[in-house]
Amino acid sequence: MAESNIKQPSSILIIGVTGRLGYELAAASLQASHPTFCLVRPSSLSDKDKAHKVQVLSDSGAVIIEGSLHDEESLFEAVKQVNVVICAVNSKQVLDQKPLISAIKKAGCIERFIPSEFGLDPDITDISGMDQGFYSRKSEIRRLVEAEGIPHTYVSCNFFMSYLLPSLVQPGLKAPPRDKVSIFGDGNVKGVFMKERDVAAFTIRTVDDPCTLNKVLYLRPPGNVYSMNELVEIWEHKIGKQLEKIYVSEEDLLKKIKETPYPDNMEMVFIYAAFVKGFQTCFEVEASGGVEGSLLYPNLKCTTISTYLDTLL
Repeated sequence: MAESNIKQPSSILIIGVTGRLGYELAAASLQASHPTFCLVRPSSLSDKDKAHKVQVLSDSGAVIIEGSLHDEESLFEAVKQVNVVICAVNSKQVLDQKPLISAIKKAGCIERFIPSEFGLDPDITDISGMDQGFYSRKSEIRRLVEAEGIPHTYVSCNFFMSYLLPSLVQPGLKAPPRDKVSIFGDGNVKGVFMKERDVAAFTIRTVDDPCTLNKVLYLRPPGNVYSMNELVEIWEHKIGKQLEKIYVSEEDLLKKIKETPYPDNMEMVFIYAAFVKGFQTCFEVEASGGVEGSLLYPNLKCTTISTYLDTLL
């Protein structure tokens, strides 16, 4: 094959690189030899930890562009330099992606947009308004992307391992229990936990893949999908001790969610969505029109839940 016919890696703009996932996305993009551009707010550079992350990325070859989602001119100037845009801002800023979508539409050069989702699928997760619009805001961005005809991939990685798993899904705890454990619902509904670095690797792998264009990429590697009963069993085996199990019914969990003010109840809301209602695993990926990352890219190895729990011993 002539060298000129070999597709070069897409150039990628990443927004939110001072956050945990955004930093991993930029690092994975650089590692995969993508020309990598990072949009960074000037205020981030006055924060020591954030400035250090930006410096590391710059030293690794990333192009740092000062700007923000609220500065449409800087957004447009950044977007028109690349083929792919990945946004990894936090959930409170999801609707701030609207000017970004306008800039992508105006630039006309973007072959793939991956908006800030990286959680449960917002079009499937229906928890009766208990989430304070957490999922409806993400669905609103999806509809806008689709209405504008922007090529896209949505990444549904479910939970990050840094959230809930450090406590073995025990609201309010900072470490896994050693004596008694609460199990929500019947304990048989499966949830999914992924390490941010692995989510980044799957996301970067998918940017040039036609199989994921205009689809949802779901992440459910076998070693990362467990029910609460299974999580407890794995933990008991690791610590060599049986825990006292307290089963919390759906009704009791809902009562506790209603009694606890927002945002202190959000851990329980997410537990309800995943481990009681099953919104991470209650549907067949293929039937939903999505694709499953660990089947598409079997050579990408993930940190399993069992390996992660070893770090908590």
